[in-house]
Amino acid sequence: MYLALLAASEGAAGAPVSPFEVNGGLIIWTWFVFGVLFLLLKKYAWPAILSVTEQREETIRRHLAEAEQAHDKAQALLAEQQKLLGESRAQAQSILAEAKSASDRERAAAVQKTREEQDQLLARARREIAAEGEKARQELRREAVDLSLAAASKLIGERLGADADKKIVMDHLASLESLN
Repeated sequence: MYLALLAASEGAAGAPVSPFEVNGGLIIWTWFVFGVLFLLLKKYAWPAILSVTEQREETIRRHLAEAEQAHDKAQALLAEQQKLLGESRAQAQSILAEAKSASDRERAAAVQKTREEQDQLLARARREIAAEGEKARQELRREAVDLSLAAASKLIGERLGADADKKIVMDHLASLESLN
């Protein structure tokens, strides 16, 4: 476009126009157009541009505030979640400790019960052994009395009464035991 203006100006005046040449009329018209355009822009365009910019600014501020609130809320929720997680871990540890304690108590009770049963079984076995030993001694005494009476009756030559003889020998054996 500049070249077209340059060619038109050359053709009108006949002499070439230099780009460094000062044209007073062109300067005045340029300033006039600039002033009119500036006033039109100031009256009609700038208020619209400023209002749109202010609305955009307000929208951005509101979004930033909402984002900040959302961030604060997320931080609060995260803190609460971490607190709950810590509480649940503590509760799980408590449950495990309680289960271990209950297991230890059950094991101790089972061991104690087994020991008591063993002691009872051992005591019963000792009583049975003692009873069997006493029974064997009684049997041995009877046989000893019978043998003694048989030997004594052979020596004496006559047979004494079985019950009376047994009582005499048993009394004698009891007196011997009391001496020992």
